[in-house]
Amino acid sequence: MLSKNQIKLITSLQQKKYRKQYQLFFAEGKKVIQEFLDANYELHSLFTTTDLFLSVDTNKIHTITVGELKKISALTTPNSCLAIFKIPKEKRTTPNGLILALDDVRDPGNLGTIIRLCDWFGIETLWCSEETVDIYNPKVVQATMGSLSRVNVLYTNLEKKLSGIRVPIYGTFMDGKNIYEASLLKEGVIVMGNEANGISPSIEALVTQKIAIPRFGNLQQTESLNVATATAIILSEFKR
Repeated sequence: MLSKNQIKLITSLQQKKYRKQYQLFFAEGKKVIQEFLDANYELHSLFTTTDLFLSVDTNKIHTITVGELKKISALTTPNSCLAIFKIPKEKRTTPNGLILALDDVRDPGNLGTIIRLCDWFGIETLWCSEETVDIYNPKVVQATMGSLSRVNVLYTNLEKKLSGIRVPIYGTFMDGKNIYEASLLKEGVIVMGNEANGISPSIEALVTQKIAIPRFGNLQQTESLNVATATAIILSEFKR
């Protein structure tokens, strides 16, 4: 049975300030939870309506009802389980090859999808501006479908970070060079901008090569692509 304190803790983790305070986040669904377990994330507690996790320490498992799961779930249609994990320390690594950088991406679904794309295309390092949505936001965690455990995400002062590197910095702009005709190197940083405003002026000033995804529609009236969709196209072209 769920206690009031457990409900209070889990629901508080939907807010960034409490995730930061407790250094905890939660994930829902067997596949996503298993991905974090396989990646050796430290489990705090597991709430489940079924016997799905035989290898988990029984002291950390709480069997609950479907009704109780609805009280703590962030999903419109709750899954069968919810797990709380400890937030790991950021890894300070020396990145190789292509790096993806996000300048103020605010939508959790977009960030989650972009993390999955990094995992798919083998982008090991993702730099996020300090204004970018938190990777441990429940909606981000769910959208990554477990890929979060395989991508090294670092929150940083993006302007300062980009100022100190010597590899090409690619930025996506409407007036950039057609990506299908551009010379794309295997090493560099690809910057993707905010959903509404694109790349900020201070970051634009650091971009060494502007690229664009051309429009092929007859009317040419679509203003822009969704940032996650654009990221998929750009990463695919760089890897091609």
